[in-house]
Amino acid sequence: MKQEKITKFIKSEDADKKWYLVDAKDQVLGRLASEIAKVIRGKNKAIFTPNTDTGDFVIVINADQVKVTGKRGLLKTYSHHSGYPGGLKTKSFEEIITKKPEFIIESAVRGMLPKTRLGNKLIKKLKVYAGQNHPHVAQRPEQLNLMEK
Repeated sequence: MKQEKITKFIKSEDADKKWYLVDAKDQVLGRLASEIAKVIRGKNKAIFTPNTDTGDFVIVINADQVKVTGKRGLLKTYSHHSGYPGGLKTKSFEEIITKKPEFIIESAVRGMLPKTRLGNKLIKKLKVYAGQNHPHVAQRPEQLNLMEK
């Protein structure tokens, strides 16, 4: 008699959700965003299921001190359209880092998550703050070292 191998699919409620703290100071934007996306998606866990939310929450502090390499600080642009003719609005990386630095990390991570309802649910697990302080002390986040310098 053969033994059957059974694949276990975990439910979102059964996954153990942790809170992690990431310091973005002097980190490269793309490498930081890809590591954060892995943790939010749950790909760093053995129980990863592609169609289920098994990931953890991530708090990013010091978003205003994130780096980009080469001339990207001068050349990178962010665009959105109002929906009206001639309604394309474009801002440079330097403009956004001074006014709304949280947007830079949020948009980089959002681009690395699925473009589905699951992705919309997962992006809510990312909390980004420009400075050192954050209101999630009660969740007791663990420090997450993404890369060694």
